[in-house]
Amino acid sequence: MQTVTEVFNTYRERLSRFIRKRVRLPEDSEDILQEVFYQFTRVNNMAQPVEQTAAWLYRVARNKIINHQNKKHDEQMPVYYDDEDDEFVLQDIADLIFDTETTPETEYLQSVVLDEIKNALEELPKEQRDVFELTEYLGFSVKEVAEKTRIPVNTVLSRKHYAVLHLRKRLAGLYADLMGIE
Repeated sequence: MQTVTEVFNTYRERLSRFIRKRVRLPEDSEDILQEVFYQFTRVNNMAQPVEQTAAWLYRVARNKIINHQNKKHDEQMPVYYDDEDDEFVLQDIADLIFDTETTPETEYLQSVVLDEIKNALEELPKEQRDVFELTEYLGFSVKEVAEKTRIPVNTVLSRKHYAVLHLRKRLAGLYADLMGIE
């Protein structure tokens, strides 16, 4: 089990970046970061210490950001998946997947996210899955995929669009689970 100091040193920078992306003023960002670690200190000293530290810290940070924005009457931050504004879901998941620091918590969370992506891709019709994999995994342009498969560019774009929409919905559900959002 990590000490509070170890947790602070391990997660301070990443959590600070996470908060700064979502809060306008730097001093508000710092206040939220301090509140998250203060709450961690209080909770971790109780009879049941925090087990999944990274997930717990990000969930508390997300909730503190939402509370802060509601108090300040800033632009409302979405707390659920919405087709119109889902960038926060994708950015948070990308932050997790491409995190360079390896801890047992991040390895576990990364494996959960990658499994969810794999399962979501398997649910897609073969045509959509193929287009998505060719463009995103293998780096082909839409035009190259169209030429390679002899399918019109607009059809390729449409298939990729539907694949992305499906992945967004699936990842939003996982994101809500990880962050404890109802």
